[in-house]
Amino acid sequence: MDREDLSKIQKVIGYDFKNWDLLQQAFIRRSYSKENGGENNEVLEFIGDKALELVAVKILTEEFGSFASEWDDYNSNEDCNEFVSEYQENKLSEIKKRLVEKDTLANCIDNLGLAEYLIMGKGDWKNNVQDSLSVKEDLFEAILGAIAVDSDFDIKKLQDSVELMLNPKALIYEDEVNYIQEVQDWALKRTGKLPEREFSHSPGFYTMNPFFLNTHTPTGSTNYMCTVKIEGVGTAVGYGVSKVMAHEDAAKGIYDYLEEKGMLHSIQDEIDEPSVDMAINQLEILARRGYFEIPTYEAEDFYDSDGNPVWIVRCTIPDLGYRCEAEATSKKQAKKEAAYKMLMYVLENYEED
Repeated sequence: MDREDLSKIQKVIGYDFKNWDLLQQAFIRRSYSKENGGENNEVLEFIGDKALELVAVKILTEEFGSFASEWDDYNSNEDCNEFVSEYQENKLSEIKKRLVEKDTLANCIDNLGLAEYLIMGKGDWKNNVQDSLSVKEDLFEAILGAIAVDSDFDIKKLQDSVELMLNPKALIYEDEVNYIQEVQDWALKRTGKLPEREFSHSPGFYTMNPFFLNTHTPTGSTNYMCTVKIEGVGTAVGYGVSKVMAHEDAAKGIYDYLEEKGMLHSIQDEIDEPSVDMAINQLEILARRGYFEIPTYEAEDFYDSDGNPVWIVRCTIPDLGYRCEAEATSKKQAKKEAAYKMLMYVLENYEED
């Protein structure tokens, strides 16, 4: 990993390191350090895991909590200034789990293209561990751990990076359009790289720029301005009281333009080359991107008239109410073929809401 790589990574995660060696350490697997010496990312992963828990709780507290004194009907002579949450513990725990679970963090690493920078030993390369959800989860936590150590546990900087990398509000309000995610996915699919993104402090006024795809004035007071650019499409500007809100505003400008021009991709654009061998993973990708629920599989075996083993595997997507089945002499092959039948069905028949 060279300085150009480290510079690119810092732009993606939204944090400038004082000690660049810490950032590189976040990408070093134990398999590499065992073969070559030096430190790996396991301690940073531990730190990042705990930091992420704290940041997630802070985000939920800010989103759903307030002091009674902030309410319009608060009477200081009669009311206690208690901390009140819109949701109770069980609901908050459910949402927090969604923010920090393995699939969420792994999907984030995929979307940001960070797994390609992993520094691994020969055994890891041979086994393609960079594709493992657990390895991607570990990498996310190690990056956050490196930020924590480098910033002397500055909670604001940790939260800024989590919000920029993870876009937690889109996960909290998962029924709403995730404009940042949608625009990133579109750009990766069409251009092979993430949109360019740049932040600055909001000037407090809006100057009409004919080169921007969206022309709007900021609503209320704003602290940050963000420009998002996709090569071959254009640039949009956004405003917000935080970097992530400004980013969302700019991404919505890009999204609205793509929608207006009929350029948004459909489910058919998500998978380049459907194949039997990759069908299980390809179905899971579509599910993680919100098209439908995670597929389930049921298997049973029997013997044919010649005494040979035969496996039947059924693939079901519950919310689509559809099931496919396949038969083969091995369970693994039957599962692949059932997944492929389901994949072809959804690519041909899925309809957007």
